[in-house]
Amino acid sequence: MANKEILLVVDAFANEKEIEKEIVFQAIESALEAATIRRYGGNIKARVSIDRKTGDYLTHRCWDVVAPNADLPRDVEFPTSQILLEVAQFDNDNVSIGDVVYEEIESVDFGRIAAQTAKQVIIQRVRDAERNKIVEAYRSRVGELITGVVKRIERGSVYIDLGGHIEAYIAKEDMIPRESMRLGDRIRGYLKEVRLESRGPQLFVSRTAPELLTALFRLEVPEIAEGTISIICAARDPGSRAKLAVKSNDPRLDAVGACVGMRGSRVQSVTNELAGERVDIIIWHPSEAQFVINAMSPAEIQSIVVDEDKHSMDLAVASANLSQAIGRSGQNVRLASQLTGWELNVIDASKAEENSEAEANKIMQLFIDQLDIDAETAAILVEVGFNTVEEIAYVPANELLEIEGFDAELVDELRSRAKDALLISAIAAEESIEIAQPDASLLTMEGVDSELAYELASQGIVTMNDLAEQSVDDLLKFTGVDEDRAAKLIMKAREPWFAESAST
Repeated sequence: MANKEILLVVDAFANEKEIEKEIVFQAIESALEAATIRRYGGNIKARVSIDRKTGDYLTHRCWDVVAPNADLPRDVEFPTSQILLEVAQFDNDNVSIGDVVYEEIESVDFGRIAAQTAKQVIIQRVRDAERNKIVEAYRSRVGELITGVVKRIERGSVYIDLGGHIEAYIAKEDMIPRESMRLGDRIRGYLKEVRLESRGPQLFVSRTAPELLTALFRLEVPEIAEGTISIICAARDPGSRAKLAVKSNDPRLDAVGACVGMRGSRVQSVTNELAGERVDIIIWHPSEAQFVINAMSPAEIQSIVVDEDKHSMDLAVASANLSQAIGRSGQNVRLASQLTGWELNVIDASKAEENSEAEANKIMQLFIDQLDIDAETAAILVEVGFNTVEEIAYVPANELLEIEGFDAELVDELRSRAKDALLISAIAAEESIEIAQPDASLLTMEGVDSELAYELASQGIVTMNDLAEQSVDDLLKFTGVDEDRAAKLIMKAREPWFAESAST
């Protein structure tokens, strides 16, 4: 059936909505299929195919080829849309179960389709196509800076118009606190996510992400865009303060000066965009300790103690500069910690010195007691960096010989005494384990045999109450029991706790 009207509708929708004609063709085919199904009572399956060049279209009724049912050997469950394999093979021997058989039927007239139904199908398809088009256009831009105009404000959240009937959404938590926003304001944001939702494509934008700060500097500082200066990382307290770590790839270029700009013009532009957020430009350094010192600017750090195991640093600051180093509500040290990735603890320099002196005296006394040496020798060992007897026992002899006043005889004697001290300590530890006696409550506890009780006692778990305080992971480390048995033992040991709680 020829129908030029179809071609006119396709052209009109495709041009108006700026979408592909194929999408409109498919929408019209769906509308014609819906009209055909209604004509035949709503239980059949239909397929309409339109010739994309002439507008002619054919309608076919669809039958699913199925195997005979044990309960209905000569019939099918859905007779309006299913056909038995043996019946379908009358016309085509190559048909198999799962195939679809088509039968041409009379097509409905496109002009007599219920206008509202056809329009709804076409509009829905067009709307879906527009959504997909927007998603595809912006998905590749995730992570970029986008600019829009405030369209509406709802409960602290903001919708911005990006042009072309495209909206972006800034949630309340992604807005800078206390930022004044009015309809018609032009703002920038960081596109963090693109998601297709039932109500349309949703572009999620953030004004609080550290990436927004880096994107703004990349826009304001040509040297960053060119690669002469690299932004390493950033940390923000949105609307209040931020820190940006940069590195110059050209030794002749001052990275901080370039980012600040003439009379602070560049950094001021960023500050204005971020509702007055003050930005500290920090020089990145490959030495983590030095980077932390830079990040704590403007506070001056007197000394640093690094704990690699805890990934933390203790920063000693003069008493007069303590409040500056910590910042208002801990802001300065918190941002520096976020920027560097280290847990930073700011302490008073005088107190740090006292703690350091006390620790040194403690180590000195340890060396005096265990190595039977005088205070002067012990002080020298502490001064050059030795903290344990084990270090002295196993450090290469040539390192000890480098210490002023130490000769080969003294070094050999120190190493020998250190090894003897470690051996005595190990023997004492073994003896303490051997003499560890489990309490009667542990020995008589259900599920604990004598061997396990002594094994637990050797690890300091002497009573039933001691066992109750353990975790499953602890028992797996201490003993050879499996996870299930460990859990049951702990729960059994905790039964007195539950009984006591219930009685109160």
